[in-house]
Parts: sequence; C-alpha cells; structure tokens
Amino acid sequence: MTAAKPAEAGLRVERDAATGVAVVTLDRPERHNAVTLAMAAELAATWREFRYDDSVRAVVVTGAGERAFCTGIDRDTDVPQPSSPYTIDDPLLTLGPKANDLWKPVIAAVNGMACGGAFYLIGEAEFVIAAEHATFFDPHTTYGMVSAYEAISMAQRMPFGEVARMSLMGTAERVSARRAYEIGLVSEVVASGEGVLAAAVRAASTIASFPTEAVQGTVRAVWSAKEVARGQAMGHAAHLIALGNASPAEQAELFASRGRGGGYRTR
Repeated sequence: MTAAKPAEAGLRVERDAATGVAVVTLDRPERHNAVTLAMAAELAATWREFRYDDSVRAVVVTGAGERAFCTGIDRDTDVPQPSSPYTIDDPLLTLGPKANDLWKPVIAAVNGMACGGAFYLIGEAEFVIAAEHATFFDPHTTYGMVSAYEAISMAQRMPFGEVARMSLMGTAERVSARRAYEIGLVSEVVASGEGVLAAAVRAASTIASFPTEAVQGTVRAVWSAKEVARGQAMGHAAHLIALGNASPAEQAELFASRGRGGGYRTR
C-alpha cells in the first residue's frame, strides 16, 4: 500500500495501484475519530474523486487506533443552522460513498466503538468486518436527540427489533461484534485490530481483481432492492428531528452529565 495522499483535515488516503484498493482512514484517534466539518467535506471530496480514478476499484474505510472506528460528529463542532423550521443542515448527510454517487464497492473495517454518525458510513458500505472488541451503539436518545438518519440506515441492515432496541437504549447498551455478526450487521469478526484491516483489504483485493463494470453493476443491483424504501424514510427524517430534538442547551446539559448515569451493558 502506497500513501498517495497525506492526512488532511483528519483524513488519510492510501492507494495500492497493484491491487486497485484504496484505504480511507479517519485519522483523529485522540478524539475517537469524531468528524469535524473540514473532515466531512474532505471525505465527501474523496468519494467523488474515486469516481474518476480508474486505478481505484474497491475501497476500505476504517478508523485509526484501537479505541474507535468513528463516534460521529465532534461535540466541539459548531454546526450553523438555517433559521427556517423546515430544514436542517446535517453535514454528515454527505459523509458516505453512496451520497456522493460512488458505486465502487466499499468495505467498513470497524475497530472499537462505532456509534451515532458512524452509521452514515457503515450504512453506505457494502459490508462490515469487525474486530472482536468492536461495539455498536446509538447515543441519540440519551442526549435528547432523535435518531432518524442513523436508525433508518441501520434498519436497512438489521432486523427491526434489533435496530429499534439499539436506537432506543442509547448509551445504556452496546451491541458486541459477536452479536452484530449474529444479526447480520457484521459479515466477519476477526481477532485483533490489526487483523480487521488486513481482512478487509484481502476482501477488497479479491473484489478489485474482478471486471469493474460487473462489480459496480452488482453494487447498484443490490442497492436498488432497498433504495425506494430508504429514500422515502429519509424524506421524513428532518421533520422528525426538528420536532423531537431537545434544545442545544438541554443537549449540552445531558452530555455534560453523561458520567453520572452509571455504566452500560454489552450484549
């Protein structure tokens, strides 16, 4: 793997011309790979760039370090909102490859925590490979926020009861990698953090070795099976968020008190 693009805005991109695989790494391990506005824009630009790069035939997306794949938007990020009550500006909506019209296969290699906004990425990957210590959870309800886009994305990949439970339980419960495998969210569980990236790259290399037109056509075919339902559900998300979210001040208070609420349970 050769580094063709240095880390910019917390993102590192490496390309391997021999295999046709690119590895995209969220590179802010000190912040659990939480996403800033600059990082979101850089990632969206990267997906669009891959559309025109014929040397890239498959992609792996992962997070730096062992503690987290991604924990969503950085809590210190100020996201300006329009004054209209009929619209919400969510910078994570263009975080994933499909939102940027990239139909080359993407595999998510999940290390550690994957929560909240991480589901924008996981939800638009073809499949997920996870380390044994990986956990999945959705903190929105705990902090007075509606889980809409995230829950809708996960509802395309998990049984209804499982996504409802994860979305509603907030930070009180985490889904283990083994449980995620049992319910179909994860396709493979590997023994270590180093192993999860290697396993994802191996799978991506295999896919990249096949004729890319057939691969991309298959990606589109698989996604067409659920695009209509997903699109209709996403159309309701902004209104549900506007109606159900606590005020920013209330959210901040709930987040500040997170250490006083006890532990969590992993299943």
